[in-house]
Amino acid sequence: MSSFAQPSFLLFSSFLLLSSTATAFNITNILSKNPEFSNFNQYLNETGLNREINRRSTITVLAVSNGAVSSISDKSTDLIKSILSNHIVLDYYDIPKLQKLKGKSEILTTLYQSSGVANNRQGFLNVTNLGNGNIVFGSAVKGAPLDAKLVKLVASQPFNISVIEVSSVIVAPGIDGNFTAPPPMMTPAPAPSPLRAKAPRKANAPKKAQAPEVESPVDEGSDDTTPSEAPAPSPTPDSAPPKSDTPAADAPATEDATAPASPASRAVLSAGGVMGLVLALTVVFLKF
Repeated sequence: MSSFAQPSFLLFSSFLLLSSTATAFNITNILSKNPEFSNFNQYLNETGLNREINRRSTITVLAVSNGAVSSISDKSTDLIKSILSNHIVLDYYDIPKLQKLKGKSEILTTLYQSSGVANNRQGFLNVTNLGNGNIVFGSAVKGAPLDAKLVKLVASQPFNISVIEVSSVIVAPGIDGNFTAPPPMMTPAPAPSPLRAKAPRKANAPKKAQAPEVESPVDEGSDDTTPSEAPAPSPTPDSAPPKSDTPAADAPATEDATAPASPASRAVLSAGGVMGLVLALTVVFLKF
Protein backbone atom coordinates (compact mmCIF):
# COMPACT_ATOMS: atom_id res chain seq x y z
CA MET A 1 0.00 0.00 0.00
CA SER A 2 1.45 3.40 -0.97
CA SER A 3 2.15 6.13 1.53
CA PHE A 4 -0.69 8.21 0.01
CA ALA A 5 -3.25 5.44 0.15
CA GLN A 6 -2.49 4.56 3.77
CA PRO A 7 -3.51 7.94 5.28
CA SER A 8 -6.66 8.00 3.12
CA PHE A 9 -7.68 4.56 4.37
CA LEU A 10 -7.11 5.57 7.99
CA LEU A 11 -9.17 8.73 7.49
CA PHE A 12 -12.07 6.81 5.97
CA SER A 13 -11.97 4.22 8.76
CA SER A 14 -12.03 6.93 11.38
CA PHE A 15 -15.06 8.52 9.73
CA LEU A 16 -16.98 5.24 9.76
CA LEU A 17 -16.07 4.66 13.41
CA LEU A 18 -17.22 8.10 14.44
CA SER A 19 -20.45 7.77 12.45
CA SER A 20 -21.30 4.40 13.98
CA THR A 21 -20.50 5.70 17.45
CA ALA A 22 -22.72 8.75 16.94
CA THR A 23 -25.74 6.70 15.81
CA ALA A 24 -25.30 3.64 18.04
CA PHE A 25 -27.34 3.25 21.23
CA ASN A 26 -28.20 0.51 23.63
CA ILE A 27 -31.67 0.58 25.14
CA THR A 28 -30.64 -1.80 27.91
CA ASN A 29 -27.91 0.55 29.09
CA ILE A 30 -30.21 3.57 28.89
CA LEU A 31 -32.93 1.96 31.01
CA SER A 32 -30.46 0.45 33.50
CA LYS A 33 -29.69 3.97 34.68
CA ASN A 34 -33.32 4.30 35.81
CA PRO A 35 -34.26 1.58 38.37
CA GLU A 36 -38.00 2.42 38.13
CA PHE A 37 -37.97 0.78 34.67
CA SER A 38 -36.14 -2.41 35.67
CA ASN A 39 -39.15 -4.66 34.98
CA PHE A 40 -39.83 -3.02 31.63
CA ASN A 41 -36.15 -3.40 30.73
CA GLN A 42 -36.27 -7.07 31.69
CA TYR A 43 -39.29 -7.72 29.46
CA LEU A 44 -37.46 -6.13 26.51
CA ASN A 45 -34.53 -8.47 27.04
CA GLU A 46 -36.66 -11.60 27.55
CA THR A 47 -38.70 -10.99 24.38
CA GLY A 48 -35.70 -9.92 22.24
CA LEU A 49 -37.21 -6.49 21.60
CA ASN A 50 -34.01 -4.85 22.85
CA ARG A 51 -32.16 -6.16 19.78
CA GLU A 52 -34.93 -4.89 17.48
CA ILE A 53 -34.61 -1.44 19.07
CA ASN A 54 -30.81 -1.32 18.88
CA ARG A 55 -30.86 -2.15 15.15
CA ARG A 56 -32.93 0.93 14.35
CA SER A 57 -31.40 4.31 13.55
CA THR A 58 -34.51 6.28 14.52
CA ILE A 59 -36.79 5.09 17.31
CA THR A 60 -38.98 6.25 20.21
CA VAL A 61 -39.60 3.98 23.22
CA LEU A 62 -42.64 4.52 25.46
CA ALA A 63 -41.36 3.16 28.77
CA VAL A 64 -43.64 2.08 31.61
CA SER A 65 -42.71 2.09 35.29
CA ASN A 66 -42.52 -1.10 37.39
CA GLY A 67 -45.87 -0.43 39.05
CA ALA A 68 -47.72 0.16 35.76
CA VAL A 69 -46.13 -2.73 33.81
CA SER A 70 -47.21 -5.20 36.51
CA SER A 71 -50.67 -5.19 34.88
CA ILE A 72 -49.35 -7.58 32.17
CA SER A 73 -47.14 -9.72 34.41
CA ASP A 74 -49.56 -12.66 34.15
CA LYS A 75 -49.49 -12.71 30.33
CA SER A 76 -47.51 -15.12 28.19
CA THR A 77 -44.11 -14.08 26.80
CA ASP A 78 -45.50 -13.91 23.27
CA LEU A 79 -48.40 -11.68 24.31
CA ILE A 80 -46.08 -9.43 26.34
CA LYS A 81 -43.88 -9.08 23.24
CA SER A 82 -46.89 -8.08 21.13
CA ILE A 83 -48.07 -5.55 23.71
CA LEU A 84 -44.65 -3.96 24.22
CA SER A 85 -44.05 -3.87 20.45
CA ASN A 86 -46.77 -1.22 20.41
CA HIS A 87 -44.58 0.89 22.72
CA ILE A 88 -41.82 1.16 20.12
CA VAL A 89 -42.55 3.96 17.62
CA LEU A 90 -40.70 3.90 14.30
CA ASP A 91 -39.91 7.62 14.37
CA TYR A 92 -38.33 10.17 16.63
CA TYR A 93 -40.55 12.07 19.08
CA ASP A 94 -39.40 14.16 21.96
CA ILE A 95 -41.24 16.61 24.20
CA PRO A 96 -40.82 19.70 21.95
CA LYS A 97 -42.10 17.77 18.92
CA LEU A 98 -45.14 16.50 20.81
CA GLN A 99 -45.92 19.97 22.11
CA LYS A 100 -46.20 21.21 18.53
CA LEU A 101 -49.27 19.00 18.17
CA LYS A 102 -51.28 21.34 20.41
CA GLY A 103 -54.95 20.75 19.78
CA LYS A 104 -54.16 18.04 17.22
CA SER A 105 -53.76 14.29 16.93
CA GLU A 106 -51.26 12.18 15.03
CA ILE A 107 -51.14 8.50 14.12
CA LEU A 108 -47.84 6.78 14.95
CA THR A 109 -46.55 3.55 13.34
CA THR A 110 -45.14 1.00 15.79
CA LEU A 111 -42.89 -2.04 15.60
CA TYR A 112 -45.95 -4.25 16.02
CA GLN A 113 -47.28 -2.98 12.68
CA SER A 114 -44.11 -4.15 10.94
CA SER A 115 -44.55 -7.65 12.40
CA GLY A 116 -47.24 -8.46 9.84
CA VAL A 117 -49.68 -9.88 12.41
CA ALA A 118 -51.45 -6.65 13.34
CA ASN A 119 -55.13 -6.36 12.42
CA ASN A 120 -57.61 -3.53 12.40
CA ARG A 121 -55.06 -0.73 13.06
CA GLN A 122 -53.65 -2.59 16.06
CA GLY A 123 -50.12 -1.59 15.02
CA PHE A 124 -50.82 2.14 15.21
CA LEU A 125 -50.98 4.57 18.11
CA ASN A 126 -52.96 7.77 18.50
CA VAL A 127 -51.20 10.66 20.25
CA THR A 128 -53.22 13.76 21.05
CA ASN A 129 -52.13 17.04 22.61
CA LEU A 130 -55.06 18.20 24.72
CA GLY A 131 -53.38 21.45 25.67
CA ASN A 132 -52.19 22.72 29.05
CA GLY A 133 -49.36 20.18 28.95
CA ASN A 134 -51.71 17.19 28.69
CA ILE A 135 -50.54 14.71 26.03
CA VAL A 136 -52.17 11.29 25.84
CA PHE A 137 -51.50 8.05 23.95
CA GLY A 138 -53.71 5.13 23.04
CA SER A 139 -54.36 2.47 20.44
CA ALA A 140 -55.59 3.73 17.05
CA VAL A 141 -58.24 0.99 16.96
CA LYS A 142 -61.65 2.62 16.74
CA GLY A 143 -63.19 3.01 20.15
CA ALA A 144 -59.95 2.39 22.10
CA PRO A 145 -59.35 4.79 25.01
CA LEU A 146 -56.57 7.41 25.12
CA ASP A 147 -55.62 6.84 28.74
CA ALA A 148 -51.79 6.60 28.72
CA LYS A 149 -50.55 10.05 29.74
CA LEU A 150 -47.14 11.51 29.01
CA VAL A 151 -45.19 11.64 32.27
CA LYS A 152 -41.67 12.78 31.39
CA LEU A 153 -38.72 12.48 29.02
CA VAL A 154 -36.34 9.77 30.25
CA ALA A 155 -33.51 10.08 27.70
CA SER A 156 -32.96 11.36 24.15
CA GLN A 157 -30.29 11.34 21.47
CA PRO A 158 -31.58 13.58 18.66
CA PHE A 159 -32.63 12.42 16.21
CA ASN A 160 -31.97 8.75 16.82
CA ILE A 161 -33.62 7.58 20.02
CA SER A 162 -36.05 9.07 22.50
CA VAL A 163 -37.27 7.34 25.66
CA ILE A 164 -40.52 8.75 27.11
CA GLU A 165 -42.38 7.55 30.18
CA VAL A 166 -46.14 6.98 29.89
CA SER A 167 -48.51 6.38 32.80
CA SER A 168 -49.93 2.98 31.77
CA VAL A 169 -49.51 0.03 29.42
CA ILE A 170 -51.22 0.49 26.03
CA VAL A 171 -53.10 -2.67 25.07
CA ALA A 172 -54.67 -2.67 21.60
CA PRO A 173 -58.16 -4.24 21.51
CA GLY A 174 -57.99 -7.82 20.23
CA ILE A 175 -54.21 -8.07 20.44
CA ASP A 176 -54.69 -11.23 22.53
CA GLY A 177 -56.69 -12.80 19.69
CA ASN A 178 -60.07 -12.14 21.24
CA PHE A 179 -61.07 -9.11 19.26
CA THR A 180 -64.48 -7.66 19.86
CA ALA A 181 -65.43 -4.77 17.64
CA PRO A 182 -66.54 -1.70 19.58
CA PRO A 183 -70.27 -1.04 19.41
CA PRO A 184 -71.28 1.32 16.61
CA MET A 185 -72.11 4.88 17.47
CA MET A 186 -75.86 5.20 17.61
CA THR A 187 -77.88 8.36 17.45
CA PRO A 188 -80.26 8.46 20.29
CA ALA A 189 -83.79 8.17 19.30
CA PRO A 190 -85.88 11.27 19.85
CA ALA A 191 -88.01 11.16 22.94
CA PRO A 192 -91.64 10.37 22.10
CA SER A 193 -93.89 13.40 22.23
CA PRO A 194 -96.33 13.30 25.14
CA LEU A 195 -99.69 11.97 24.07
CA ARG A 196 -102.59 14.29 24.49
CA ALA A 197 -105.02 12.95 27.00
CA LYS A 198 -108.21 11.91 25.35
CA ALA A 199 -111.35 13.49 26.75
CA PRO A 200 -113.64 10.88 28.26
CA ARG A 201 -116.33 9.86 25.84
CA LYS A 202 -119.67 11.29 26.81
CA ALA A 203 -122.19 8.69 27.74
CA ASN A 204 -125.16 8.59 25.42
CA ALA A 205 -128.01 10.43 27.12
CA PRO A 206 -131.10 8.27 27.48
CA LYS A 207 -133.65 9.08 24.90
CA LYS A 208 -136.58 11.00 26.22
CA ALA A 209 -139.59 8.79 26.36
CA GLN A 210 -142.22 9.99 23.94
CA ALA A 211 -145.79 9.96 25.05
CA PRO A 212 -147.92 7.72 22.86
CA GLU A 213 -150.02 9.62 20.40
CA VAL A 214 -153.63 9.67 21.48
CA GLU A 215 -156.16 10.05 18.75
CA SER A 216 -158.73 12.67 19.48
CA PRO A 217 -162.21 11.21 19.74
CA VAL A 218 -164.26 11.68 16.63
CA ASP A 219 -167.96 12.06 16.87
CA GLU A 220 -169.63 9.07 15.27
CA GLY A 221 -172.18 11.36 13.68
CA SER A 222 -169.67 13.14 11.46
CA ASP A 223 -168.02 11.96 8.21
CA ASP A 224 -165.06 14.28 8.73
CA THR A 225 -162.30 12.84 10.95
CA THR A 226 -160.70 16.22 11.71
CA PRO A 227 -161.03 16.67 15.48
CA SER A 228 -161.18 20.47 15.25
CA GLU A 229 -164.52 20.45 13.44
CA ALA A 230 -167.63 19.92 15.50
CA PRO A 231 -170.07 17.22 14.35
CA ALA A 232 -173.14 18.40 12.44
CA PRO A 233 -176.26 18.58 14.61
CA SER A 234 -178.91 15.96 14.07
CA PRO A 235 -182.08 17.29 12.40
CA THR A 236 -185.11 17.79 14.61
CA PRO A 237 -188.80 17.69 13.69
CA ASP A 238 -188.88 21.50 13.57
CA SER A 239 -186.23 21.57 10.90
CA ALA A 240 -187.83 18.95 8.70
CA PRO A 241 -187.78 19.52 4.93
CA PRO A 242 -190.84 21.18 3.33
CA LYS A 243 -193.90 19.15 2.45
CA SER A 244 -193.58 17.36 -0.82
CA ASP A 245 -195.85 15.06 -2.74
CA THR A 246 -192.96 12.98 -3.81
CA PRO A 247 -192.16 10.24 -1.37
CA ALA A 248 -188.89 10.76 0.48
CA ALA A 249 -187.54 7.55 -0.91
CA ASP A 250 -187.76 9.04 -4.45
CA ALA A 251 -185.69 12.11 -3.51
CA PRO A 252 -182.25 12.20 -5.04
CA ALA A 253 -179.67 10.99 -2.64
CA THR A 254 -177.02 13.53 -1.71
CA GLU A 255 -174.44 10.89 -1.14
CA ASP A 256 -173.09 8.03 -3.17
CA ALA A 257 -175.55 5.13 -2.92
CA THR A 258 -172.77 2.71 -2.82
CA ALA A 259 -171.17 4.41 0.18
CA PRO A 260 -172.21 3.02 3.55
CA ALA A 261 -174.55 5.35 5.43
CA SER A 262 -173.14 6.93 8.49
CA PRO A 263 -175.12 6.88 11.75
CA ALA A 264 -176.08 10.53 11.24
CA SER A 265 -177.43 9.79 7.75
CA ARG A 266 -179.40 6.84 9.04
CA ALA A 267 -180.95 9.10 11.69
CA VAL A 268 -181.95 11.69 9.07
CA LEU A 269 -183.49 9.02 6.86
CA SER A 270 -185.44 7.57 9.80
CA ALA A 271 -186.83 10.98 10.78
CA GLY A 272 -187.76 11.72 7.16
CA GLY A 273 -189.58 8.42 6.85
CA VAL A 274 -191.60 9.09 9.93
CA MET A 275 -192.56 12.58 8.76
CA GLY A 276 -193.47 11.27 5.33
CA LEU A 277 -195.71 8.61 6.83
CA VAL A 278 -197.40 11.23 9.00
CA LEU A 279 -198.07 13.48 6.03
CA ALA A 280 -199.39 10.59 3.96
CA LEU A 281 -201.80 9.58 6.69
CA THR A 282 -202.97 13.20 7.06
CA VAL A 283 -203.73 13.51 3.36
CA VAL A 284 -205.71 10.25 3.37
CA PHE A 285 -207.66 11.36 6.42
CA LEU A 286 -208.62 14.70 4.82
CA LYS A 287 -209.91 12.97 1.71
CA PHE A 288 -212.31 10.98 3.72
